[in-house]
Amino acid sequence: MSLNKNSTGQAPEIRASRDWVKVLSGYREPATTRSAFELAVTLVPFILLWALAWAAMSVSYWLTFGLSLLNAGFLLRLFAIQHDCGHGAFFKSRTFSDWVGRVLGVLTVTPYDVWRHTHSVHHSSSGNLCRRGMGDIHTMTVHEYQELSWIMRLHYRLYRNPLVLFGLGPGYIFLLQNRIPLGLMDRAKYWISAMATNAAILAVLGLVIYFGGLAPILLIFLPSTLLAATAGVWLFYVQHQFEETHWDKSTDWDLHDAALHGSSHYVLPPVLQWLSANIGIHHVHHLYSRIPFYRLPDVLRDHPDLDVGNRMTIGESFANARLHLWDEDSRQLLSFAQVHALRG
Repeated sequence: MSLNKNSTGQAPEIRASRDWVKVLSGYREPATTRSAFELAVTLVPFILLWALAWAAMSVSYWLTFGLSLLNAGFLLRLFAIQHDCGHGAFFKSRTFSDWVGRVLGVLTVTPYDVWRHTHSVHHSSSGNLCRRGMGDIHTMTVHEYQELSWIMRLHYRLYRNPLVLFGLGPGYIFLLQNRIPLGLMDRAKYWISAMATNAAILAVLGLVIYFGGLAPILLIFLPSTLLAATAGVWLFYVQHQFEETHWDKSTDWDLHDAALHGSSHYVLPPVLQWLSANIGIHHVHHLYSRIPFYRLPDVLRDHPDLDVGNRMTIGESFANARLHLWDEDSRQLLSFAQVHALRG
């Protein structure tokens, strides 16, 4: 993490977290034409690359595979647009946003209404130690970990292992876990969302198999979906899992402090920032989730104060994959090795 100075060479004045809400409300209004444009320049290339990859099967399976990996970037961006729809930030009509989100949910294999609810829980409880468990990366405190039996410690270590978290995890979440409304099993609305999405996915994949056999599934659908899922899980991880993130128990927890100080500003190259729809500007997004993604850079341009905190480069983000436990005493996220060295 780094704290930058502004163009005058001085550290900018820092507002209280809550004070930013009124300032950021001026950026919340989506522009219908801009939103339609962003959707079009993402969805059209996604469809064209699918078609091109399919056609390339008659030339080279490796070419098809490569095009499918390229298309994962556009699939990731479609998920980001679905994400904005879930916040009611993409179109002025909430109903229209919801239906765009539901259609995109078929492409991203994510039941929209289920995801929208769990993500809303994430926003309303992020950084609250007493409300973990839905829509987040499971994070234990040092004390909780030390109280576990050896078998449960092993379970948590396996869960936090990068090979599981970013290797097996994304495929499990998007291809298997998303098929039922886990955590919301008692609500018919979410069963309908999950089952309707599943039915639409099966219909689309059935047509693909009917006209092309299993090859398009194995060479186009699975590689693009798994790579986009992995990138999405990675982004979600680094947006809240860093050394000086923010966790508190309910008695001390504040929504706005957790949003500003517990979310990173992931500084990405322009191409990756475009493909991820500016989601790296995550501290601003958590402070005011109704801001359309294409207006987030405007916030940083107009308010340099927000451009300096919790900045994380790609190189710095890799180191955060080794952090696993929140230490309430030092108020830092620590690795297993650091905890062992400090406390035995």
